[in-house]
Amino acid sequence: MKSFTLGKYIPYDSWLHRLDPRLKILLTILFMVLVFLPLPTWSMTFLMSGILFVLAFAFLMATRMSLGSFFSSLRSLWFMVAFLLIIYVLVPNNSGATLGVAWDWNGWVVYWDAFAQAGKILLRLLLMLELTMILTASTKPLDLTFALEWYMTPLKVIHFPAAEIAMIISIALRFIPTLLEDTTRVMKAQESRGVDFSHGEVWKRIRSLTSLIVPLFASSFMRSEELAYAMEARGYDPKAKRSRYRKTKWHWTDTVCLIAGLLFAAGFIYVVAARIDFFALMGVSAL
Repeated sequence: MKSFTLGKYIPYDSWLHRLDPRLKILLTILFMVLVFLPLPTWSMTFLMSGILFVLAFAFLMATRMSLGSFFSSLRSLWFMVAFLLIIYVLVPNNSGATLGVAWDWNGWVVYWDAFAQAGKILLRLLLMLELTMILTASTKPLDLTFALEWYMTPLKVIHFPAAEIAMIISIALRFIPTLLEDTTRVMKAQESRGVDFSHGEVWKRIRSLTSLIVPLFASSFMRSEELAYAMEARGYDPKAKRSRYRKTKWHWTDTVCLIAGLLFAAGFIYVVAARIDFFALMGVSAL
């Protein structure tokens, strides 16, 4: 779990780190919308999703995140993908099937669309993970809090606690790697006492998790209490008007990146709306 990088800030002076945090949140939301746009054919689905994946992966490498850390963070996805694939195979559905029958065993028909659907979900999960890691790896927690609070400023008219909600989200993201480190520490401590988390029957391994959950909850409550005392000792008052030591300024590079992101999103949406099939244009049969 040490290699799990979601929520970790990577200190580096790259062009991505220097972008305004408000811009990064806006582009992250925009790209997430593009990820879930419905596409007409399977070929277009994997082509456009592949383009988004390569682009997001390039941005992720710009944050100087190591490949080993990225791929080790994907281990938790394989179980979900395998589970979804089993569901799609065990519950055949021929509505909208376009790829044909994979096999027919005594009336049990499995379509290739089940595997394509599982692949599409895998790509979406990878893209969501990539985009979230780009945001958290290139943005300091305090900058992220400022950006979230800035976006929720109009809600202050209806007395919405924008500053408090932004602080809660920022602290939650900040403590993801801390909780993972605590989990690793507690697991090693319990294993040294004879608890086996990786062998034995399924129900036995589930019962052994109770020895992990209880101390982990206790450690989390202790950390939250220490954090509350530390914030009170520093005079934190959520209802008081706050000033900032460092001012976040919008630069011309932010404007260029915003225009480039909007143009890319507009082109992506135009391709989807016009149902432009590049495979058909190249004379290749689409799926």
